[in-house]
Amino acid sequence: METNSLLLIIALFIAPVFISILIEALRKTPTTPENLYWDNSLKIQYLDIEGAKLRYIKTGQGPNLVLLHTLRTQLDIFEKVIPELSKTFTVYALDYPGHGFSSIPDTAYVPELFVNSVEQFMEKLDISDATLAGISIGGSIPLLIAAKQNPRVNNVVAINPYDYFKGRGVTRANAVAWLVFSLARFPIVGETFMRFRNPMIEQLILQGGVSENRALSTGFLKQVWQSGVRKGHYRALINLIRNAHKWEQARSAYSKINVPVNLVYGDNDWSTSEEREKNNRAIPNSTIKIIKDGGHFLSLDQPNEVVEAITQSIK
Repeated sequence: METNSLLLIIALFIAPVFISILIEALRKTPTTPENLYWDNSLKIQYLDIEGAKLRYIKTGQGPNLVLLHTLRTQLDIFEKVIPELSKTFTVYALDYPGHGFSSIPDTAYVPELFVNSVEQFMEKLDISDATLAGISIGGSIPLLIAAKQNPRVNNVVAINPYDYFKGRGVTRANAVAWLVFSLARFPIVGETFMRFRNPMIEQLILQGGVSENRALSTGFLKQVWQSGVRKGHYRALINLIRNAHKWEQARSAYSKINVPVNLVYGDNDWSTSEEREKNNRAIPNSTIKIIKDGGHFLSLDQPNEVVEAITQSIK
């Protein structure tokens, strides 16, 4: 009886693993979009960075502005702000390695990967005198680049930077996000659970990043889901989650920043007031602004406020 019980327990554990592998193998690879769903006139381009093809767009005229998205999302998170920002800036927006429709290299998804990728992106396209603005890890990346005193950076707008709670800030989004991102940290269990992902669960997680669900457009939800079912994407995301604590460790470099920094937080962001003020104290020459009725994905929640915060950064 004991042997039979043990075999049953083993079978109950192994079966989901093999079922999830089968589900993943049968997933249809999505077609890479040739146009942006929110603006067919913008040309999608690709740039080779150390063997990885990074998807990006360029639009507008004026001072250089580089927009950096959150973990798991892509450049489309700026769909509501790029049309307005392009009236004032030459806007660049890109998908990081392992995100959106950029390549998914087999590598460690640590802060250095993203920092180096953005720096090389700017160097290859000769982007100088730039404002770097981003959300979540997209807010942390420019802070780390500025801490390296990169001469191409004039100022930074760090929106809800993801440098707190040992990288587990996303678990504060809602119960679904807590479950998914907590389980993702464990070997085998994390991979198995991620292979069972579906659009409904993903939408519930994304809703934890906005103050109102209507801030998430149908096009955005569909595009993020399609990019997330590409082969190898879930492994890159798990790797990023398991290295997420390093974003908080990297913030020790903030004292070296020597350009103006505007910290912008939604009042419903996952960070606490204490965590926000800690950043403000750590960064020389920084200001802090709290935006009402704003969640973590602030460019979707309060696009007009984000436009204003970025535009004021050059005054």
